[in-house]
Amino acid sequence: VRVSAEAEYSKYSIVPASPTDFGVMIMGTRKTRSVVVKNIGMASFKFCIRQGPKLACALESKSSKQGESAPSATKHSTESKSSSSTQSDLNLGVFTVSPCCGSIRPCGLQVIKVECVAGQEGTCEEQLYIDIMGR
Repeated sequence: VRVSAEAEYSKYSIVPASPTDFGVMIMGTRKTRSVVVKNIGMASFKFCIRQGPKLACALESKSSKQGESAPSATKHSTESKSSSSTQSDLNLGVFTVSPCCGSIRPCGLQVIKVECVAGQEGTCEEQLYIDIMGR
């Protein structure tokens, strides 16, 4: 009986690399950008997109200077389901990421859509990380 096996880590590419910039937007408009995760290995893998450490959001500070009250940019992220592995969308303030979890076969790819809806005046940034299982 002949037995053989080959072991390797998950191999992948992410395009574009960081950062994804939406530029200047008019309030009330929306823009969409795409990030492509490609499996360049020989085994399927799962991925999950999660919120990273908070960077900066000037929405509250700018609105409070003008005497207005602005909703917190993290309000949507705390309202989202706690188990992101069962969600198809991840809401982070003005940003929506979908899908936020999935599986990619060898030589396959997944297009991740990042949508921004400019609802308040100011600058907002979020940090996301893509967790590739078995990397």
